[in-house]
Amino acid sequence: MDTEDRARLIRSGDRRALARAITLVESARPDHRAEALALLEALRDPKREALRIGLSGTPGVGKSTFIEAFGLMLTAQALRVAVLAVDPSSARSGGSILGDKTRMERLSRDPLAFIRPSPSQTQLGGVARRTREAVALCEAAGFDVVLIETVGVGQSETVVAELSDLFLLLLAPAGGDELQGVKRGIMEMADLILVNKADGDLKPAALRTVADYKGALQLLRRRPQDPPGFPKTLPVSALTGEGLAQAWEEMQQLTKWRKSEGHWDRTRAAQSRTWFQEEVRQGLLSALTQEPQKGLMGSLGDRVAKAELTPEAAAAEMLRLLGRTP
Repeated sequence: MDTEDRARLIRSGDRRALARAITLVESARPDHRAEALALLEALRDPKREALRIGLSGTPGVGKSTFIEAFGLMLTAQALRVAVLAVDPSSARSGGSILGDKTRMERLSRDPLAFIRPSPSQTQLGGVARRTREAVALCEAAGFDVVLIETVGVGQSETVVAELSDLFLLLLAPAGGDELQGVKRGIMEMADLILVNKADGDLKPAALRTVADYKGALQLLRRRPQDPPGFPKTLPVSALTGEGLAQAWEEMQQLTKWRKSEGHWDRTRAAQSRTWFQEEVRQGLLSALTQEPQKGLMGSLGDRVAKAELTPEAAAAEMLRLLGRTP
C-alpha cells in the first residue's frame, strides 16, 4: 500500500489503518522510518486539531479506571476519543505487558474510542519516543480528544506537558506524605489536579486532600498561560462518575481562554520547536551507534573501563574527534 492510500484510509477514520500507521512510526527500521516520515508529511493538516490531554498519576491511583469513565462520558457526547497509553518496558528483556485494553474493556468496545498501548522502551519522561507522532496520526484520523497516559508519576513525567494542551495530575486521597512525594516540578506543570476515589468512606479524606493541594498551589506563582484561579484541584470519582463533568467543564473553559488569549498557538509552536530539537539530539545519539563512531566510542569506553581515562576526558576526546569543541 502506498503513502497516499494509507493517508486516505486514516483520514476516513479507518481504525485498522491507524493502528498499522502507529506501528509503522514506532518501528526503528530505516525503511519503515522513511515510510513513516512520508506518511506524516502527507497527513499534515493544521486544521485537524484534537484536544491533547496528558495524564499522569501515582501508582494505584486508578488512571485506567479514570480514563475509561472519562472517555465514556466524552463518547456519550458524540466526541471521538483516542487513548495513547504508555506501558513501562522491562530493563532486562525490553518487553511490556501492554494491558490497557484489558483494563479499559468497556471503552475499548466503544465505536467512538480507540485505545493504543505502546512500550516506553528506553525513553524517559513517561512517554514513548514516537508518542508525538501517534498523536498526529490520531488528529489526522479525526479524533476530537487524545488522552496520553504516562507510565507513572515522577520527576521526568513533565515531558508529557510538551505533548499536550492540558496536563492532568491524578492523585489518591489520604496518600500519606504524598504532598512531599509529588515533586514541585510536576505540580507546576499540572493544569488540573484531580483527587480520585472521592466516594464512599474515602470521600472526606479526598476533600481534605483537595484542600491541602489548593493550599500548596497558592504558593506557586501563576503562569502567564493560566487565567485567574488556575491551576485548580478538584475531587472526582471514576467509580461513580461524580466530578467528571465539572472537570471536563474546567478543561473546556481553560482551553477557550488560552485560545482567545493566543497562548494556545504560542504553546503549540514552542512544543514543535522542542520536538525538532529532540529529534536532532536523538539522531546524533543514533549516529554514534554507527561506524566509525561506534568503534571510536568502543575504544574510548575500553580505556575508561581500564581507568586509563576519566569519563570526562574520554567524552572531550570523542567530541574533538567528531570535530566538536567540548
